[in-house]
Amino acid sequence: MFIAKVIGNVWATRKHAGLKNATLLIVKAVDVSVPGKLTGEATLAVDGNQGAGVGDTVLIVDEGGSARKILKNSKAPVRTVVAGIVDKVYIKR
Repeated sequence: MFIAKVIGNVWATRKHAGLKNATLLIVKAVDVSVPGKLTGEATLAVDGNQGAGVGDTVLIVDEGGSARKILKNSKAPVRTVVAGIVDKVYIKR
């Protein structure tokens, strides 16, 4: 699980039946030790019915079984899903 920023959308006119009506997003991990800094590779994630969009900070689950449970679809070909929209991150220093 990690915190990420939504940096883009993906439109697919043809996709697996398990992804029907799914919103595909491009996310990039947030370095929580440096505010505003993104880190690592961009990743494709399915919005788990959270309504996330470009610019949102989101909570990502990056494990297939958990991702399918969030989508309530045991056959969806998914590994990475948006599990929540983050309002605020607080780190005690």
